[in-house]
Amino acid sequence: MALAKMKIIAVTNIKGGVGKTTTAVNLAFLCAARGQNTLLWDLDPQGAATYTLRCESNEHASAKKLVAGKRELPELIVPTGHDKLDVLPSDFSYRNFDVHLSERKHPTERLLKMSRKLHDLYAVLFLDCPPGISLLSENVLRAADAVVVPLIPTPLSVRMLTQLRDFIVASNWTGLALLPFFSMVDRRKSLHHDVIASTRENFPELLTTEVPYWSEIERMSLHRAPLPAYAPRSAAGQIYAALWKEIEMRLDQAPPSSS
Repeated sequence: MALAKMKIIAVTNIKGGVGKTTTAVNLAFLCAARGQNTLLWDLDPQGAATYTLRCESNEHASAKKLVAGKRELPELIVPTGHDKLDVLPSDFSYRNFDVHLSERKHPTERLLKMSRKLHDLYAVLFLDCPPGISLLSENVLRAADAVVVPLIPTPLSVRMLTQLRDFIVASNWTGLALLPFFSMVDRRKSLHHDVIASTRENFPELLTTEVPYWSEIERMSLHRAPLPAYAPRSAAGQIYAALWKEIEMRLDQAPPSSS
């Protein structure tokens, strides 16, 4: 995928426990494996992506200092040991990100401004976002070129997706690609089967790739590595490869973002 400027891909969901961090880590690894200089910014104060990629921060850099411009993002980058993949580790102070953003002028544009220091270093920036709706969430959506949304096949998840799509439309973010997909799918459950079928009728932007609810994927946190790195030929590894290929195609087809 030829990228004229750094693409920003947010992986987010209002709900937790939907496979968000697993998705972010695996997609970032696959992007790097395709030869793109890739950075994963772990915005979740719980730091699951930081832990999975064995990239604990070398120094403390609070959300307050970052938002105020007293520290720059390139100073905090940590290599993962995987070729072309780096991490901006999480910090527990990120739980107060909203507070510090609200104190700045143009608070919804701060994250986009902060990320500009990375444009000459990386082709793709992944944002692993905390759950919930917040000022940080709005910053992420304003900065991103695409938002990848893992969904469990339940009515409440679909309701959240409807709210997110309506918010993007109301904000007139025409250059933001919405890329939802079903995660933790168990086709043996009639609820999952029925919700997937009805949702595909109402959301043509849904990706066709589905990630099943497999213990092999859950065990990724024990390996503390991207699944395609240690089991690329496994069924689960192939599913994430298919997911990334589909996202790449959508990004190539999307209109350029104004950010």
